[in-house]
Amino acid sequence: MDYNRFFNDKLEALKREGRYRIFANLARNAGRFPLAQNYGDSGPREITVWCSNDYLGMGQHPAVIEAMTQAVEKFGCGAGGTRNISGSSHPVMVLERELADLHGKPAALVFTSGYVANQASLCTLAAMLPGCIVFSDALNHASMIEGIRYSRAAKAIFRHNDPAHLDSLLSNADPALPKIVAFESVYSMDGDISPIAEICDVAERHGALTYLDEVHAVGLYGPRGGGIAEKRGLMERIDVINGTLAKAFGVLGGYIASSREIADTIRSYSSAFIFTTALPPAVAAGALVSVRHLKNSGNERAIHQERAATLKKRLRQSGLPVMPSQSHIVPVLVGDPVRCKQVTDILLDNYGIYIQPINYPTVPRGTERLRITPAPYHTDAMMDDLVSALSEIWSRLEIPCAA
Repeated sequence: MDYNRFFNDKLEALKREGRYRIFANLARNAGRFPLAQNYGDSGPREITVWCSNDYLGMGQHPAVIEAMTQAVEKFGCGAGGTRNISGSSHPVMVLERELADLHGKPAALVFTSGYVANQASLCTLAAMLPGCIVFSDALNHASMIEGIRYSRAAKAIFRHNDPAHLDSLLSNADPALPKIVAFESVYSMDGDISPIAEICDVAERHGALTYLDEVHAVGLYGPRGGGIAEKRGLMERIDVINGTLAKAFGVLGGYIASSREIADTIRSYSSAFIFTTALPPAVAAGALVSVRHLKNSGNERAIHQERAATLKKRLRQSGLPVMPSQSHIVPVLVGDPVRCKQVTDILLDNYGIYIQPINYPTVPRGTERLRITPAPYHTDAMMDDLVSALSEIWSRLEIPCAA
């Protein structure tokens, strides 16, 4: 078999569909977020980034940079091993206590990414509970789906954000069997927010454990940045909260917060946790400062929400097809993978604006879109440039304006 030819054919199929992804060669400018250098064929060029998950710009906050710099000088660069073999550095241990406090839980466990935290935790819990059935929202993240799949537990998919359908599925399950209800707070592609209280009502009636992914909400919502569950006063009703350190907190890593028994079980039984090198102490130190800062400062959150609301309003006023969103995420519908890539190519090449096209399988076919994430540091002038550029491109490519 010609293996390279086989794989090349698969890649060509992606290109024909307009779904082949190309990495942007970017270098962020510390202290000048959201500006960055794009290293294209003609050399570096300054651009404005409109799709970063560093939602609050904390990745370039002076206190975070200082904490990481000092930690590198004090501890060195690497973790030195897994958590069980020399990798449990003091900054990681302190960070776990800080994250447990953030979510009002007895314990927290830090992973190398939010993806790994989801995959490892759901896999371990569902596999260990005898006869467990996992009830998963239809639009859950790939990391959650993978964790459930690898657990080999029985699963049932409930319609997106539909507590009534969840209740129906749970009612048909054996009441004696253990159950997990897994869902997200903010869904990152549409920007909608789940009915957490109603889902908890259903889960509690049926004796199910609740697992909530808050990766697109931690740092951004709630009085101390604990997420949507904190904002709505519901954290105590969630058994396991999953979060990330790589979005609003601006660094790297993921975590879960839960009871001591659940966290210790995952720590003790999860292969993905046991056999993975720990988060480096400098990364943990930066995340720790970021979490502490956002616990005590609501200024970044307030400006962030204003910037998102302002951009949505201005895009709609310009007739652009902004999709409904309850959160800080601003999706603009294109509806075709080839055109979606054309739009973003023109934005980057002609206007110095970087937005990554979002195509299938990240979103369903026919709903290809731009996913715009305004930050506190996007100015009115930057918004003027973005709205003007999009309006010109929409007209040029004759893209429909109805979302």
